Amino acid sequence: MMGRLWKRLARRPTPQEALPAALPSRPPRPRILTDADFAAALAEEERLLLVDFWAEWCQPCTIMAAYVDFLAADFGQQLAVAALDENPETPARYQVMGLPTLIFFRRGMEVHRQIGLCDYAELKETVAHLLADPDAEPTDV
Repeated sequence: MMGRLWKRLARRPTPQEALPAALPSRPPRPRILTDADFAAALAEEERLLLVDFWAEWCQPCTIMAAYVDFLAADFGQQLAVAALDENPETPARYQVMGLPTLIFFRRGMEVHRQIGLCDYAELKETVAHLLADPDAEPTDV
């Protein structure tokens, strides 16, 4: 019995064998925007752009921020994500009155707005619909 135990203990995997073949990559983090670069970011982005208007003190914002990270991982290169905090001009320009607020933009125009906390499945379905129908009107979602 001891012989089998020693054989098992003697055969340890090398570090390369111990690691999985492909380590999971971290999802892309949202691009941090400011009032100064918001208009330029809108103009240069050709993909569907999701902007998360949030605040550090807002508990529901932290949940939605995690959802935004999940969306970035799920939709990869189809969806651009950005976040904006502590910049008063842009939220005022887009009449953001409550937090968290997610605004989806396509070609510089707002196509959908989510105010407050929502279910991740609902949010994922909204993104899938917006990606499937590039000419979707805000009322179509």
